[in-house]
Amino acid sequence: MNKIIRVLIIDDSAYVRKVIKQMLSRSPFIEVVGTAHDGEEALETLEKIGDKIDVITLDLLMPKLDGVEFLKIQMERHPIPAIVVSIASEGGELVLAALDAGAVDFVHKPTALATEKMYELAEELIDKVKAAANVPLKRLPRPALGSFLPVAVPAKPIFNPATIDLIAIGISTGGPQALALLIPQLPSNLPVPIAIVLHMPIGYTKMYAERLDQLSALKVVEAGDGEILQPGMVFIAPAGRHLTFKRNRDSVVTQLAAQPFDMPHRPSVDVMFQSAAQVYGNRVLGIVMTGMGSDGKQGAAWIKSHGGLIFTESEETCVVYGMPRSVEESGLSDHSYGLNEMTQAILDVL
Repeated sequence: MNKIIRVLIIDDSAYVRKVIKQMLSRSPFIEVVGTAHDGEEALETLEKIGDKIDVITLDLLMPKLDGVEFLKIQMERHPIPAIVVSIASEGGELVLAALDAGAVDFVHKPTALATEKMYELAEELIDKVKAAANVPLKRLPRPALGSFLPVAVPAKPIFNPATIDLIAIGISTGGPQALALLIPQLPSNLPVPIAIVLHMPIGYTKMYAERLDQLSALKVVEAGDGEILQPGMVFIAPAGRHLTFKRNRDSVVTQLAAQPFDMPHRPSVDVMFQSAAQVYGNRVLGIVMTGMGSDGKQGAAWIKSHGGLIFTESEETCVVYGMPRSVEESGLSDHSYGLNEMTQAILDVL
């Protein structure tokens, strides 16, 4: 990081604007250059100094013009990476709508706005602002999740037994938008289940799974404990719990747990990939897609050591080329595909 990231804070609470500014000021590479108390003021501010703003932090529940409507207008005018800072219980649907409108990522604002609770977000917010500052503007906004209708995908004839028994996907920043493009393109007669770890705060994964289910020929659910993994189903790990697998005679079931506690993410891609390799052996396809950090690298090594396959999303289509890069640079990826190529790549190995 060798440049100063200039941030505009948009929030109707003067207290929250102050605390976010103090949090971001902990990084010597971030400078808060302006604030706005609602979407209308933010649009006016960006008309004046938009060329001096690298990232915006955005509340959603605001008077006059809320965060989603602001994003729709601003992304038409001039895309700017946006990090949503929202309370899940009050704005869960709005958060998904904001991602549809082009937001890069989001941070779960605590319901109790005590100072110590807000400051616990500092490291996460700083990391996400830094990642957002490096997102190429040509990738904003991504195609809107809400604009997709269920698509009729011609079923691929399956003449031979599948060489893969499980598709395991790890994804983070940019993940909701990417999965909304990938999953609806897969046919209803997919001969294997899909398990997904998507880094999201608690309170969003069930809602997201329900929306993705509406768009897809496959059945998409938030994974429960003890569910049988069946072909044609997509299981999204619930936020706050690791997703692993256990073989019971002729079937494999899901397992949810808080342990291990020493992982940077819960759910963890590494934990899911390791379990998939141990249960399915060489019949696993692991896919590491857009996201910051390196979650998935150790798990990819487990899959490779058991003879499975690893695909990564190419830099050209990643919102943040962090997780796939870590796998690529470790020599663990069998092939890198753009988001528009991934569906066919999956079908080709089944």
